[in-house]
Amino acid sequence: MIGATEVLSGMSDAGGVSDERIVGDLIGGHDNSRMLEGMRYYNNEGDVLRRRIYRYEAGARREDVTKPNKRLTHNWHKLLVDQKTAYLFGKPVRFHADDPAATTAVNRYLGEAFDDTLCELVKGASNKGVEWLQMYVGEEGGFGFAVIPAQQVIPIRDMTPQKRLTGIIRYYALERAEGGSEWVIEWWNENTVKYFSRDDSGKIRFEREDCHFYRGGAGYGWGRVPFVAFKNNEEMLGDLTFYKQLVDDYDATVSDLSNNLAEVQDTVTVLKGYEGTDLREFAENLRYYKVVKVNAGDGSGVDKLEISIPVEAKRELLNRLEENIFLFGQGINVKADKFSNAPSGAAMKFLYSLLDMKAGMTERKFTVAIKEVLWFLFEYIAMTDGIRYDAGAVAVVFGKRTAANELDAAEIALRSKGVISDATIIAHHPWVEDVDDELKRLGIPR
Repeated sequence: MIGATEVLSGMSDAGGVSDERIVGDLIGGHDNSRMLEGMRYYNNEGDVLRRRIYRYEAGARREDVTKPNKRLTHNWHKLLVDQKTAYLFGKPVRFHADDPAATTAVNRYLGEAFDDTLCELVKGASNKGVEWLQMYVGEEGGFGFAVIPAQQVIPIRDMTPQKRLTGIIRYYALERAEGGSEWVIEWWNENTVKYFSRDDSGKIRFEREDCHFYRGGAGYGWGRVPFVAFKNNEEMLGDLTFYKQLVDDYDATVSDLSNNLAEVQDTVTVLKGYEGTDLREFAENLRYYKVVKVNAGDGSGVDKLEISIPVEAKRELLNRLEENIFLFGQGINVKADKFSNAPSGAAMKFLYSLLDMKAGMTERKFTVAIKEVLWFLFEYIAMTDGIRYDAGAVAVVFGKRTAANELDAAEIALRSKGVISDATIIAHHPWVEDVDDELKRLGIPR
């Protein structure tokens, strides 16, 4: 059985098994349903939208299209994902190396485009558990990178404890000019890429094999598979995994309450003198007609039962669900009744504690991934400029954005004068966006 997120290499070594068969088996066993589910919830398309209401007619169960069927979605997932994205990458990532030329080279090649790409990567990883970045050399010879949707990617790793990436299967549909679509399949290894196609019948056909890129008419391979995994966490689980049932219950409760209010009535009629019916049909018709038929022997009559909607109980349930969504989603609930208008620094730290914990795990995985991107960049620079830098010697600094109490931070900075370096004080001052630029303005050496 092929895993949902990765396979171990060695399958392609099976004697007599064609590449087409291997590719077909890998794609056939690839389960990306949870990735698509995370994307669906981010786009406010929760399971409540699929809900149907039924009734019984002549013993047959049929969908009821006449009754109110409010399907109200609440996009908690997008809120939590956007909080983490803004927290991690609301400020640009900074790179620092002992060799100033290496820092300059990284900033020149990556720049603002990479900061924007990191936001896309953390959003994708939060939805799917992992997102992929592909490195390439463009037709004009420049270094480039592109986000590849994780639902299109099947990683192949070796069987060592490090599980080194040895291959990537990517598959996606392309629209035909004459209408319809066709599947394109790419099998990347450390130096080449094989292209396949799949027709409408599902038959896979090998098309060609090529180098990773060309430069000056010569073909090259990176020596590594030019894809980097940006993991959300070690288990590569999307954030929705930890609170989906809470969100579904919240949506269902609000939708039910809205339906009840739309067809509210004060009484239920009780008819006496009925022999009864199937329990399921009885329950459905009670809900639909608001009438209860009972067997009263020879007697007959009509009674009325007063009913009420338990609004307070539902409100209490919704409040508890909301608290748990933020608790297990590790986000920030910024309701006005939780904190004062100007919370202290300690209160702000507590407010961000769960988000910082969750983002910290993603930050560690992204730091490793960014170092891999720098390896490809420095290989490119060595090839084009003949200068070799060490990716491991570059520090990656995340500029997390928090709604800190600026007065507290400024006072701490003022009191730290003479205790720590001016450079450190400036780096933590709430008004400073670019530390290096501020140091240059003040004439302070880095």
